[in-house]
Amino acid sequence: MRMLILDLDSLRPDHLGCYGYNRNTSPNIDKIAEEGVRFTNYYTSDAPCFPSRTALMTGRFGIHTGAVGHGGTAAYVRQEGASRSFSELHTFDNLPAFFRSAGLKTALVSPFPERHSAWTFYAGFNEVHNTGKIGMESAEEVTPTVLKWVEDNAEEDNWMLYVNYWDPHTPYRAPESFGNPFKNDPLPDWITEEVFEKHRQKVGPHSAHDLNMYDNATSPKYPRYPGEISDMNGLRDVIDGYDCGVRHMDDHIGRIFQALEEKGVMDDLIVIITADHGENLGELGIYGEHGTADQATCRIPMIIRWPGMTQGRVEHGLHYHLDLLPTVAELLGKEPRESWDGTSYVEALRGSQASGRDYLVVSQCAHVCQRSVRFDNWLYIRTYHDGFHLFDEEMLFDLQNDPHEQYNLALEEPGICMEAVYYLNQWHDEMMKSMPFDVDPLWTVMKEGGPFHAQAKDLKKYVKHLEETGRGWAIPELKRRHPKAFEESKEDNFFKRAAELFKI
Repeated sequence: MRMLILDLDSLRPDHLGCYGYNRNTSPNIDKIAEEGVRFTNYYTSDAPCFPSRTALMTGRFGIHTGAVGHGGTAAYVRQEGASRSFSELHTFDNLPAFFRSAGLKTALVSPFPERHSAWTFYAGFNEVHNTGKIGMESAEEVTPTVLKWVEDNAEEDNWMLYVNYWDPHTPYRAPESFGNPFKNDPLPDWITEEVFEKHRQKVGPHSAHDLNMYDNATSPKYPRYPGEISDMNGLRDVIDGYDCGVRHMDDHIGRIFQALEEKGVMDDLIVIITADHGENLGELGIYGEHGTADQATCRIPMIIRWPGMTQGRVEHGLHYHLDLLPTVAELLGKEPRESWDGTSYVEALRGSQASGRDYLVVSQCAHVCQRSVRFDNWLYIRTYHDGFHLFDEEMLFDLQNDPHEQYNLALEEPGICMEAVYYLNQWHDEMMKSMPFDVDPLWTVMKEGGPFHAQAKDLKKYVKHLEETGRGWAIPELKRRHPKAFEESKEDNFFKRAAELFKI
């Protein structure tokens, strides 16, 4: 058995040809989709990067691992404590460790563990190749390492190679020499000039005025990523920048496939193509970020080509990415680990029947604190910390008729919201009952000062930028929602009193 897992950072499925995108961004990925199973309602359980990959590798929800954020206590995987044996669970239960137990040599090409100090991500890999730029790599800096590994190892039997590419992640980094194959292609038709003008009035990190999170600064290193979107031409810069990242990455994926063809192993190779999260490109007024628990951030591609299984199938059931581990275990005739939270969707790969869950709960605690419920055609979002976006506490979207989340129906559909809250409470009860801890890490994030990317110090600086860009109207509401951010610290009081004394 030989397996290639492509983990493509920030890749949203609806910007791939095989998911219906009108631009030619992904010919090599599309070919694999034709030969395998493509999942249309596949979600990360916990967003963004570190929480998502921790859930994938451990097969457990963030509420169980404790890893739900990018800083503070919630940026650690919980220690087992007194129940720990000679080795941690990660030694045996992580995704690569499971493949090793099945007799596969495991190799990783990624800087991700160093980027997030996610050392548990390494557990189970025989080989680790750190491409060395903590996630700022462009594809041409990753591919040579992968091709060298293929040259040295592809003809051996029983291996799993896990490869990270970063090109769709901000700041969009396809080299200038790549050009822009999409310069004459139309922009997404849902972002009309009227819609865009509404986005221009919004506040919050990565809104149209503040693409650099809390300001409009730019870097000459990344000309495809502007600091601000002033008009429809600026909108094109962002959309084209993202799509060029996808196509540039796909070209390099094609080089890997070609090398595997030349080694004579491509036909029998298992290929899994997925992502850690998607990317907001206008949804909720956010551009160039993956900072919410919504459809744009949390829906991810999943394409599985498993020789001998169904080809050309589209699976519409609701699935988590942490369901991958029990699925692979069943395919390999192995028992699932007791620690895993996922359920197998092997029937979707065999084509014998539809599969999926009744509802999903997805979480985001790095940029905001939100939990969302995905069921039927609905997405219900409950906000605990708005990340300075002034989101409503409850948001409800009809994804069939409003896939880009423009119309909050929460006030119009209270019955649907109540159903969603029931699912959310049911999930939460099950999670809390099934772990030895009595603390939900979402609330740890809240008590430690809020999401890592939305701290009080950020808001204090941001209000000045809002005043300068004509959005001072938002400041009173931000102060009402986040009063602690405007409280004077002991240090502030000291310098204020010292200044008064000096004047005297």
